[in-house]
Amino acid sequence: MSKQDGMNYAPKGKPNRVVAEGDFFIAAVALDHGHIYGMCNGLIEAGATLKWVYDPDPEKIDQFKNAFPEVQVASSEEEVLNDSDVKLVAGAAIPSKRCELGLRVMDHQKDYFTDKTPFTTLGQLEQARQKATETGQKYMVYYSERLHVESAVFAGELIDKGAIGRVIQVTGFGPHRLSASSRPDWFFKKETYGGILCDIGSHQIEQFLFYTKSKDAKVLSSKVGNYRSKDYPELEDYGDATLVSDNGATQYFRVDWLTPDGLRTWGDGRTFILGTEGYIEIRKYINVASEDSGDHLYLVNGEGEQHFHLTGKVGYPFFGELILDCLNRTEKAMTQEHAFKAAELCLIAQENAIRVE
Repeated sequence: MSKQDGMNYAPKGKPNRVVAEGDFFIAAVALDHGHIYGMCNGLIEAGATLKWVYDPDPEKIDQFKNAFPEVQVASSEEEVLNDSDVKLVAGAAIPSKRCELGLRVMDHQKDYFTDKTPFTTLGQLEQARQKATETGQKYMVYYSERLHVESAVFAGELIDKGAIGRVIQVTGFGPHRLSASSRPDWFFKKETYGGILCDIGSHQIEQFLFYTKSKDAKVLSSKVGNYRSKDYPELEDYGDATLVSDNGATQYFRVDWLTPDGLRTWGDGRTFILGTEGYIEIRKYINVASEDSGDHLYLVNGEGEQHFHLTGKVGYPFFGELILDCLNRTEKAMTQEHAFKAAELCLIAQENAIRVE
């Protein structure tokens, strides 16, 4: 896992298999973003069998084969979609093409697992909603900043146990290192990447809905800007937004592509969760100027102050739950409503954002 480049963030955890080898076949199609490695890692650790990979770029295929040597290379997307053994297709396509891939997957009676952001337009979201209803297939989303971070998982467990009472406010910071020279051309085009709030902002809104147990929310204000990346005029290197949920909880978040080179990791991601009986701080990827490690969680409530260092102690239950959801047609890992609502709100925040400089 690269600590310098968030595009290749691919955590490896302890295997926690929920099915036996060969009981749940998956495939990887469209390798445009490095998150496909984390998506496949998580599913394989939970017991999935990676059968196929397909991408039109042979170089991407070679890199993927190095990471997953057991996978077979398909001659076409159709070969994957026509294989009745495959139950789920994971994809990390160019953001503007993620929906159209998902529709094809669902039309072939397979569940779809896409990297965030799952859509770049509200029209795409509506198409996916209709297709999910029509086919009964899943359109799941890899919101990795919660699903693939042990401290973020543990925060959810603490909230479920009532450790901080009712959650009333979430503040999130999602800074990323740009590493412009390593980025593909589509990353710098608004039409293909969707905008900063649509893209990395989707992590923040998904966490807000999850931690506050909200079904819906309203975007009160949002802003985007390009402060430092003038060579890429369509890129937004800064964004923020304020939301209020249907149960009265509020959120402020900030995302940016301004991580300085001196930081030992790709971004100092943090989340602050305020409850009526206490609060939580999550330091996801690093403890600045201290340990060269992430997954720190601080809990303060009526019982006192506690610090948890959670690397290797919690795991990533989402992936096993997703496999079982696909097999049993349940919604324990994430409801379809939740996945789509997080996407909808980030699209609204992006569409209504004020441009600042």
